[in-house]
Amino acid sequence: MSDAPGTAGSPQRRADARRNAGSVLEAAAAVFVTSGVNASIREIAARAGVGTATIYRHYPTRADLIVAVYRSQVEALSEAGPALLAAEASPHRALTRWIDQFVGFVVTKQGLASVLQSGEACYDPLHDYFLEHLVPVCTRLLEAAAAAGEIVPGQDPNELMRAVGSICAGANAAKGVRYDVRHLVRLLINGLRPGLGD
Repeated sequence: MSDAPGTAGSPQRRADARRNAGSVLEAAAAVFVTSGVNASIREIAARAGVGTATIYRHYPTRADLIVAVYRSQVEALSEAGPALLAAEASPHRALTRWIDQFVGFVVTKQGLASVLQSGEACYDPLHDYFLEHLVPVCTRLLEAAAAAGEIVPGQDPNELMRAVGSICAGANAAKGVRYDVRHLVRLLINGLRPGLGD
């Protein structure tokens, strides 16, 4: 499938290019989870509904695509925190919804884990990018829930996100036994409530 028609540089063409780039990132994230980061570009293109040339135009190398997937998911999580605080009925509900989205990110990240830990220099800045964008958002959510009396104050966002990551990682070892990551994470978040946590 080719890009939508339009004059190069026209508003329509730019809008099409942005949509295509977003579709590619969503498709790549899903394919990386199911087929690994070495999945064929054709598989990603088919899922995104674009041609392979579109992918290479936006992301000339596989590393470019991997970095873009990671960064786009971090940015989406960063933007989701304030939006959930504004939209949800309570800060605890906003925190719960955000952590649920964070679980989705961690699952995708596990699909990228081998390459992110490969030692290639292009991936080195990603951990700092993660911390710079997500720790402040998690902090704000925790502080809002604490100020509302919905959780025990003084919770450490780094500790919480590491705990969620550990629960997600445990699914890999839970062969043949029931292991519902989202259920376990909900138990963790509910444990922050006064009278239940430390």
